Amino acid sequence: MSKRNSQAAKNAARERLRQERERQAKRDKVKRQVIVAGSIVGVLAIAGGISYAVVQGNQPGYWDAAKDDKLVKPANTTGENGTTVVIGKSSAKKTLEMYEDPRCPVCAQFEQTVGPTLDKDVEDGKFKVQYIGATFLDKGLGGEGSKNALSALGAALNVSPEAFLQYKTAMYSAKWHPEESDDKFKDDDYLIEIADTVSALKGNTKFQNAVKNGTYDKWALEMSAKFDDSGVQGTPTLKMDGKTLTGADGKNAPMTVADFNTAIEAALKA
Repeated sequence: MSKRNSQAAKNAARERLRQERERQAKRDKVKRQVIVAGSIVGVLAIAGGISYAVVQGNQPGYWDAAKDDKLVKPANTTGENGTTVVIGKSSAKKTLEMYEDPRCPVCAQFEQTVGPTLDKDVEDGKFKVQYIGATFLDKGLGGEGSKNALSALGAALNVSPEAFLQYKTAMYSAKWHPEESDDKFKDDDYLIEIADTVSALKGNTKFQNAVKNGTYDKWALEMSAKFDDSGVQGTPTLKMDGKTLTGADGKNAPMTVADFNTAIEAALKA
């Protein structure tokens, strides 16, 4: 398959799904424009230009249109919209809620420093992890990398929880995580390049097609809405039993292994 611009590929896929709706909308707009155009001939060119600009400005963006997609829930999820993502041993009594935005540089720092310790604790059965993905940085910085990366994480989760965790770790790694202002995660080819470092995802055609076709775009928006409804104000945020885990400063997430161990042990004993 030849490489295509990710946005163009997804727009084409979306176009097939909503083609009839947009065709009808265009017919309605033409009718309105004809009525307006029947006024003064001398103003026609200006009015036409303004009308065209307004129509173009009101065209739904790609991610606005994705809200109308049919929801496809990744495997290994539960909940009404498939937005409950819990990973770990069922015997673990407590669950650590983990809120992250894929573009977040502090999340990347946390994952690079504390991530291996957290993953080992989950593997050892100390606690389970519930992942809640955010996309607020797309709004704050402009772009779509957070949403696109979250959708790709959904595609990895559909493969297996292990593939999801390994892919998330790779995304946040020093090698692959871009600067906060660099919207590299909007590029499907870049996300697939990262995925090729994960054995279960390398050359995985089903995974790659899900990324390119935006199979889990609607799911990413539902997950983002869950974050928005949580009341959490920033990422990374860790919670257990409804209480936020913090480092030595008592405000932010524990960003060192020592601070994390202290916070998690206290939370497990509570």
